[in-house]
Amino acid sequence: MTIAGRTGSSNEQAPGKILIVDDDSDVLLTAELVLKDGRKRIHTLANPNDLPKLLEEGQFDVVLLDMNFTRGLTTGEEGFYWLRKIKQLSEDTQVIMATAYGEIDLAVEAIKQGASDFLVKPWNNEKLISTVNTCLQLSQSRQKIRQLQNTQQVLNEKLESEFNEIVGESAAMKKLFDLIDKIAATDASVLILGENGTGKELIARAIHRKSQRQQLPMISVDLGAITESLFESEMFGHKKGAFTDARENRVGRFETASGGTLFLDEIGNLSLPLQAKLLGVLESRTVTRVGSDITVPVDIRLICATNMSAADVSNEDKFRKDLLYRINTVELVLPPLRERTSDIPLLAEHYIKIFAAKYNKPEIKLGASDIAKLQRYKWPGNIRELQHSLERAVIVAENQSVNIQDMLVGRALESKPATELNISKLEKQAIIQALSTHQGNLTQVAKALGLGRTTLYRKMEKYELSDK
Repeated sequence: MTIAGRTGSSNEQAPGKILIVDDDSDVLLTAELVLKDGRKRIHTLANPNDLPKLLEEGQFDVVLLDMNFTRGLTTGEEGFYWLRKIKQLSEDTQVIMATAYGEIDLAVEAIKQGASDFLVKPWNNEKLISTVNTCLQLSQSRQKIRQLQNTQQVLNEKLESEFNEIVGESAAMKKLFDLIDKIAATDASVLILGENGTGKELIARAIHRKSQRQQLPMISVDLGAITESLFESEMFGHKKGAFTDARENRVGRFETASGGTLFLDEIGNLSLPLQAKLLGVLESRTVTRVGSDITVPVDIRLICATNMSAADVSNEDKFRKDLLYRINTVELVLPPLRERTSDIPLLAEHYIKIFAAKYNKPEIKLGASDIAKLQRYKWPGNIRELQHSLERAVIVAENQSVNIQDMLVGRALESKPATELNISKLEKQAIIQALSTHQGNLTQVAKALGLGRTTLYRKMEKYELSDK
């Protein structure tokens, strides 16, 4: 057995590992000299029986494999055998078959069995270099994709843990869970209605996690954060040079989500013209990148969410009926926290446990009287507000007990039920109070209310409020 190695350096990535397997020492030497450069490590092997041991010791990006090793044998069966062995031991390794002129049909058959390409001996040096470089790029790209998929899996698992656990035993939540179980395995489009902070994205993730698309990612898009001018580029992609800043081809969110789930949050923010463009894609299940005339098919499961009321969504002046029919095969309504106060003890215990571990305060507990106070508060920011408030309380806690008054500075937890029942007026008052408490610091205001900054800006504009 002869093994020779050459190590090069690259500023961009680790050198590719190339293995040449041939019983002709002249072929091994020639191929090594031709392929040798700073971007490759070249290994040569005269006896294919040593292949398994080499592949167990480390992965090769490309293997240049002869078709026959036994003198006088021209059936190619040896090449087929070692091809299968290589793919079995290292599926991302790209195999190039080396063949004589009379064995081209065998090489074509080898490609059907998993080889990437073939070269006819004696080969042209430029053809050898080009073929090996192409297969090297393919191998390294597949390795990167596999690494990204593994990373995505880890991120998905992280997303489905801790704060993404849906907590609730109230009648409203049990009914919701039952409906999720019924629709998850289908590809039905789902529209989730609910106030800000009620956990609409968590419900979307629960549906995706229980669906047949769970192995692929759920792509989330906050439509409230996308400007009208960039909508088509962000959602459908663009071609290089399509507009001033289009310096490269870009895949849109629909293509990225193809095979998985596309979650469109705050869909109620779309203008009527953008709703029409979205409708066109949903009807055709194809996208055309900006600047291109090529249609690309997409396969997505669509889940949408909005904080608009059912009445507003049904208002044709605000939302197209034909689009509504497309997105709400099933409609889920998330109750606000004030309507499921029986879940507050469970939620509080859940978040206290998480934050106590996060901030190394494992002895922190909530007493029964504290829970009662939390249940009397109206929580305009819903679960998100409760979560942020409990985190703040754990951070400032100096002993084993959480000071409930530390949770919502400037807000009365023990106040009597509000006589004002209009949700818009209550929401406006909560924003005014938060602006006053945090002296116009919008980051703190948004956090205290359990809102995103974009949503806060929109609501301030709606209620004609200023941060001054």
